[in-house]
Amino acid sequence: MSKILPLLRVFVKGGVISPADLLRIMDVSEKAGNSYIMFGSRQDILFPANPEEKESIHNLLEETSLEYSFTESTKLKTPLQEENIVSSYVAVNIMDTTWWLKEDVYHYVLDSFDYQPVFKVNIIDPIQSLVPLFTGHLNFIASRKEHYWYLFIRKDDSNEAPEQWPELIHGNDIAKVARQIERSLLESPGMSLDQLIQKVTDEIKIHSLQPEEELRMPTALFPYYEGLNSTLSNLFWLGLYWRNNKFDIDFLSAACRLCQQTNVGKISITPWKSFVIKGIRSKDRILWEKLMGRFGLNLRHSSLELNWHLPVMDKEALELKRYLVRELDQQDISTHGLTFTIKNTERMLLFTSVVIEKEMSTSSQQKPLYNILYARKFNPNHSEYFPFARKAEKSRLPDLLIKLSKLYFRELEGAEEESNKFFSGSEPPEPVPSYQCSVCMTIYDKKYGDPEAGVKPGTPFEELSEEYVCPLCTSTKESFIPVAEY
Repeated sequence: MSKILPLLRVFVKGGVISPADLLRIMDVSEKAGNSYIMFGSRQDILFPANPEEKESIHNLLEETSLEYSFTESTKLKTPLQEENIVSSYVAVNIMDTTWWLKEDVYHYVLDSFDYQPVFKVNIIDPIQSLVPLFTGHLNFIASRKEHYWYLFIRKDDSNEAPEQWPELIHGNDIAKVARQIERSLLESPGMSLDQLIQKVTDEIKIHSLQPEEELRMPTALFPYYEGLNSTLSNLFWLGLYWRNNKFDIDFLSAACRLCQQTNVGKISITPWKSFVIKGIRSKDRILWEKLMGRFGLNLRHSSLELNWHLPVMDKEALELKRYLVRELDQQDISTHGLTFTIKNTERMLLFTSVVIEKEMSTSSQQKPLYNILYARKFNPNHSEYFPFARKAEKSRLPDLLIKLSKLYFRELEGAEEESNKFFSGSEPPEPVPSYQCSVCMTIYDKKYGDPEAGVKPGTPFEELSEEYVCPLCTSTKESFIPVAEY
């Protein structure tokens, strides 16, 4: 039986890498015995490698100036080489973006980081919807004031709403602010936000402004990002996705060499285990089409395929995704705009519209059961999730997801109004408790009651008699579970 190797994780700052550096990384992976590389949700690159070969790996990657670490189980992480910096650089010129936030601004901010953060740092445009806003510990979000950024802080990987730094921070100061916050919280993890602000401002000078407005929360309509697509100035961009996240080295090597041949200087990794090549000239389009044809690539996967976040190398999650995609596809259902997570562990930062969560209380002898959660207004940037169904068997998941997707499309009517509300400074609406039959998914809404059962409109579920049964499947009152609706 072959030994299972830990993953080598190469940090790609901001998800932006040159074709030459990507070729070197693939050379390391190939020498480690792989025919592929994988992309992580923090825009990093991963592949199995033997920690005993650390010296030769270091020599191969030294020319790239890229930092790396092995997975935690190897205990070989070197100091200050913990987390990748995520950015929304990939969205420039392929989506709507903040007017002043161009590729050169990203490069300047990313280049100012002369250290490898221990904390997760995000550099994000709030207008685009390809890269999530708040998946970092330190989330720098562009404001409408040129070169000034909001800062939202998470102290751990919980799904609690992040705390907001009271002032806008100039882009020149992002790296030093991030480093000082990191140092302060590592020294005193339990300090409050006010204490942290005092500590940081005592240590360093920050160019800051009082915000004129609160951050506006965008409507998170997930884009279709695959295929060869046109942009302004007669240029094209190419988005590529691989079902199993094992990107073939032979193909990627050919793509990198074609980038070099056609003067494409950068490749962008997305948080969705895919990548984008921008700046393809019109006259070179045929070369890319021939390359795709030579390797027999599918350039138009369904939206059902593209919008999933799975843990890396999690065979159980990948198999469940394949099952759900297959079943939903047979039902010819649309999930465009939605994103999904499969959660198989107790602790996992969520950043999708819908979560399929394995019920952790299920014993190993039982069939797995799943909970389905959805983000408020289906917008994961709110960091609030509510139950839609609990302890459902695998076979029931497709029907439940279809019902939930239909609810999403109904709520789209109010999405524009929601997108114009401030993210902070306004309280979210209070949830209206409803109860749902866990057998057939019938909703009991106190607004309507159940006149056929003699229950008047306005009657709370708690006041129903213990003999009350579901009007559709006659399940008992105990079969109903609370759900939050808005």
